[in-house]
Amino acid sequence: MGSQDDTSLQSIRYHRGSLHLLDQRKLPLDTIYLEIRDAAEGWDAIREMVVRGAPAIAIAAALSLAVEASKLEGFSGTPEDAASFLKKKLEYLVSSRPTAVNLSDAATKLTEIVMNSAATATEANQVFQAYIEAAEIMLEDDVASNKAIGSYGSSFIQNQKKDLKKLSVLTHCNTGSLATAGYGTALGVIRALHADGVLESAYCTETRPFNQGSRLTAFELVHEKIPATLIADSAAAALMKTGRVHAVVVGADRVAANGDTANKIGTYSLALSAKHHGVLFYVAAPLTSVDLSLSSGDEIVIEERSPKELLNARGGLGEQVAASGISVWNPAFDVTPANLISGIITERGVITKNGDDMFDIKGFVHKTMTMSIN
Repeated sequence: MGSQDDTSLQSIRYHRGSLHLLDQRKLPLDTIYLEIRDAAEGWDAIREMVVRGAPAIAIAAALSLAVEASKLEGFSGTPEDAASFLKKKLEYLVSSRPTAVNLSDAATKLTEIVMNSAATATEANQVFQAYIEAAEIMLEDDVASNKAIGSYGSSFIQNQKKDLKKLSVLTHCNTGSLATAGYGTALGVIRALHADGVLESAYCTETRPFNQGSRLTAFELVHEKIPATLIADSAAAALMKTGRVHAVVVGADRVAANGDTANKIGTYSLALSAKHHGVLFYVAAPLTSVDLSLSSGDEIVIEERSPKELLNARGGLGEQVAASGISVWNPAFDVTPANLISGIITERGVITKNGDDMFDIKGFVHKTMTMSIN
């Protein structure tokens, strides 16, 4: 079972009992896959940015534990012991990247599955098998979800820009095949626009300090033969001023109930520039990125990363370039207020604002969930 078709880039290579993650720190110059044998190695891979992107993080975490669970034939405990073992491992994995809600959402769902399994199982191995199967379904569902996001996003943006035969879109960070199990979220929208024949050009920011845009998004766009141009983060406003950007589409690590969105640092700046220049600004994310327990973005925990990412070249992986002794503030994410966001593109459709210029995300989720049940 792979994460996607063989012609696309794969951040995750999985077959039952075996997981390999593409070391994205080495891209675009080297393509190296690291074997992940258990949850501890999964935790390290996520924390050290071997794998990144909220959807991919969740899938990689789930599958790292699935690989470990597949090798526990000698487990001597009860079904309840097996469920407790898996629950603790999932809690541990969630601590690797706390801002990405997809990870905690996946852990919550998987914990519920193993607890329900333990209630009826007669052997611990049955609980482990239930977990493995559930993690594998998450892998398959993520690809289907991303393709739906791409389709809805492409159609919606084309409808909003009916007067234009060709569209140019700016994106930030990396939200493609490398950030998900396959296809991508924001980059999936760009991919769909290209497939529909209406994309004039994609613009990607370098996304400092870890350079996910220049290293990863540019790599994907070239690989997919999508017309694209790389720009410095600080050039985005100037580019918008020229009128060559018709929409901005970004991903999300967490969306609060009011629409405030946490995403890679620099997203907030792009949203402000887009608002000033009258450019549509969209968030593309699966509903698993929505956290209805948070009333606003003020409640989102923002991860701060190592000062070395700023002090050294190549996002901390290269030689020192900044003066020794300088203080560093290095938040991994910022929060874009809902009032700067034109719409939120999901696998169930596009969430738009009501007459009060506010998002009713809770109502949208309830409506789509009810429709799926019926």
